[in-house]
Amino acid sequence: MITMNVRRTTTAAAAALALALTTATVGAAGAQTVGADGASGSGAETITIGIKFDQPGVGLKTPDGTYTGFDVDVATYVAKQLGFEPGDIKWKEAKSADRETLLERGDVDFIAASYSINDEREEKVDFAGPYLLAHQDVLMRADDDSIKKPEDLNNKKLCSVTGSTSAQNVKDDIAPQAQLQEYGGYSECLTGLENEIIDALTTDDVILAGYAAQDEFKGKINTALEKMVSDGSWDQYVEKNFGPADYQNEPAPKIGVVVE
Repeated sequence: MITMNVRRTTTAAAAALALALTTATVGAAGAQTVGADGASGSGAETITIGIKFDQPGVGLKTPDGTYTGFDVDVATYVAKQLGFEPGDIKWKEAKSADRETLLERGDVDFIAASYSINDEREEKVDFAGPYLLAHQDVLMRADDDSIKKPEDLNNKKLCSVTGSTSAQNVKDDIAPQAQLQEYGGYSECLTGLENEIIDALTTDDVILAGYAAQDEFKGKINTALEKMVSDGSWDQYVEKNFGPADYQNEPAPKIGVVVE
């Protein structure tokens, strides 16, 4: 099993809700608006909110079609204050490279998607908040002893996503010889890291913490599977489900070792 380490590289950055510059209220795409007394006005019965779909602990679309994460909770709370129930929310994926476009076209009413505030972005969109302070960190394989301090990222393959400022921050301020690798999503970066195609992934610490927690959860599952084999339950389940067919099964595989 591959384990990951997270190391801090920069100071804090603020995450905020993003709105189109021309938007006076959250009704940019025809959604309900809220008056000074807090009562919702007339308009559409739904609100569309942009989030990330691939960030455990932050913004994640699960296999059963539900949405979880801190950004989801914050956005749901804000929508409630604007007069929308959870069932009124339409969630839309907001990849880093698409965020400004989604707002400008009115595809979303606002975005809560690990969206850090900076001067360049403030020229394109309005920010409400901030609602979270996060540091930029680096995620790497725990068995990689070649990266012990930020400067060790020089000549390493450093991954971030298209439209994010994280990797460029590292190259500009910490490791100018880092080899930037831009992928479409953080999950793709994580896969590249696990397969040793890249050396490190950089983004906000809360995002990396979500991935690290997911890795810990995987470890707990593997521990449970190992116990299932050792206490004889695995053999019982094989006999129960395949025994009537006189199936000649292979021995239990070694847990945590993926056979190609």
